[in-house]
Amino acid sequence: MKALLLRLFDALPRPLDPVRSIKLKLGILIICSGAAGLGVFYRGIGWLPPWTSITAISLALFTSQILAHGTTAPLRQMTAAARAMARGDYTRRVRATSRDEVGQLALAFNQMAADLAAADRQRRELIANVSHELRTPISALQGVLENLVDGVSAADPATLRTALAQTERLGRLVTELLDLSRIDAGVAPLQCADVPLADLLAEAVAEAEVAAAVADRRVVFVTEVHPGQAVGYADRERLLQVLVNLLDNATRHSPPGGTVTVTAGTSTAGLSIVVADQGPGISAEERHRVFERFTRGERATGGGTGLGLAIAQWVVQLHGGTIAVIDPAEADPPGCRIRVSLPGRERLSAATPTLERTDD
Repeated sequence: MKALLLRLFDALPRPLDPVRSIKLKLGILIICSGAAGLGVFYRGIGWLPPWTSITAISLALFTSQILAHGTTAPLRQMTAAARAMARGDYTRRVRATSRDEVGQLALAFNQMAADLAAADRQRRELIANVSHELRTPISALQGVLENLVDGVSAADPATLRTALAQTERLGRLVTELLDLSRIDAGVAPLQCADVPLADLLAEAVAEAEVAAAVADRRVVFVTEVHPGQAVGYADRERLLQVLVNLLDNATRHSPPGGTVTVTAGTSTAGLSIVVADQGPGISAEERHRVFERFTRGERATGGGTGLGLAIAQWVVQLHGGTIAVIDPAEADPPGCRIRVSLPGRERLSAATPTLERTDD
């Protein structure tokens, strides 16, 4: 009934739309309402004394202007804040004290301003991080090529491996940026199939070992699968991407000679993977921020865009799973432990019915 009345009122004409001041609109509303009331009196009991009528309408108009000031003030503030936002200033906020529609609009405006400020900050951080990450491999690759052209260095395997490592770094950055665009665009389709966990972990570790060797990170990788022939159900390439990002994050925070352990297993609840390192760990206050974009640990080595864990979270959420930093057990060595939990085949199929499935 309420929705029907709202649609009915929305369809009514709006004769006061040409008036540019809401205070003036309220004044016209008071005058018209008073005139309607006086018309009822005139038809019912006769005309009231003229000066009494004029005084009553004038007093009502004056009172409406005073009371309307508090109502229109948030609207004026929103106008000024919107103009400031057009100039790139997202710090303006509106005082929202009323509980009516204008107060709700002010609260929504403040939330919008905060979201725009966060988006603008992330855009600036993206430009700064990408510029920094692009400059390093491009400068190194340019130096290698200049040495080759000038004859300073020979085109031996070591020199070519250096150039290849820098181009691979550029490729990883481009891949992360493409994944970031997919995150902003919405959900991407998955191609789920049975995935032998031992083979998956071996491939992820092999890729992580190459990256660690190129970056001169002396880290030992250990894999454990329970049971040994465990098979998960997921998009293999996406899950491999998650593991590579987690292993890269673990090697950046691990001390020289440290051990990175990857434990995987299946149960009735689904698939579980834990990546543990021997680094300084993450405080409980900061654990909710590690999956935000552009968040990089202060003690990490080797740079990074700060997108790896954010992309890993996106992939896990596509599978209907969870990813989180977990508390270590008392017998565990110090470090960070990140657990990925994915639902089983039945729950994953029910939660994400639009997945593209392959059973070959």
